[in-house]
Amino acid sequence: MSTGTGEEFEGLVAIVTGGASGIGRAVAEELTGRGAQVAVLDLQGTEFACDVTDDASVRRAVAAVAERHGRIDVVVNNAGIGAQGTVADNDDAEWLRVFDLNVVGIVRVSRAALPHLRRSPHAAIVNTCSVAATAGLPQRALYSASKGAVLALTRAMAADHIREGIRVNCVNPGTVDTPWIGRLLDAAPDPEAERAALSARQPHGRLVTAQEVAQAVAYLASPRAGSTVGIELAVDGGMAGLRLRPVTP
Repeated sequence: MSTGTGEEFEGLVAIVTGGASGIGRAVAEELTGRGAQVAVLDLQGTEFACDVTDDASVRRAVAAVAERHGRIDVVVNNAGIGAQGTVADNDDAEWLRVFDLNVVGIVRVSRAALPHLRRSPHAAIVNTCSVAATAGLPQRALYSASKGAVLALTRAMAADHIREGIRVNCVNPGTVDTPWIGRLLDAAPDPEAERAALSARQPHGRLVTAQEVAQAVAYLASPRAGSTVGIELAVDGGMAGLRLRPVTP
């Protein structure tokens, strides 16, 4: 449930990629609750079908949103895919596939939306990054590299477009209780032990909720955050920044 007010995004149109489930769905619901008209872009199950790895598909979807609503003010680049393993565990094709979706997908959607964002008085882009961009995590070489690229891209985009009136930021979630994490847990030899380990890795002792990430995205996208530009907002229970002593019996 949204904790915002209906007036915050009143009259604004937001695109959320990967918005059919998980974090994206929570973001779409949060922005709607705060007054935005939200267009969900996803591979299936949405009004605006979109494959962010296909430039023609992206341009069609963005054009359809603009035609339907007459404007685009906010873009949340949330579509992405996970990956496991060390540098030895994924071949070139998988590296290219993950980067194509997680990084170049952001480029395609943002590029298509820029002409519309330039006409908005409250333009904002929010990219979904990850704690993996700022903390070394085991068995996440490919995923971490792609999210590191998202962080660098976010800062570069912020520098390029701030004088056009477009704010660009990213949100860095920790381990979020999403369907993707659920599938990883289901595949583990001991799902309960794996969940406990993931929870313990975050200083506040639990998984992050999709709603918590959505509220951070809403802040970054909000007209009320007009001086927040080029940052990564951690929503990770302290994982990136805190160094707690081990709990002793």
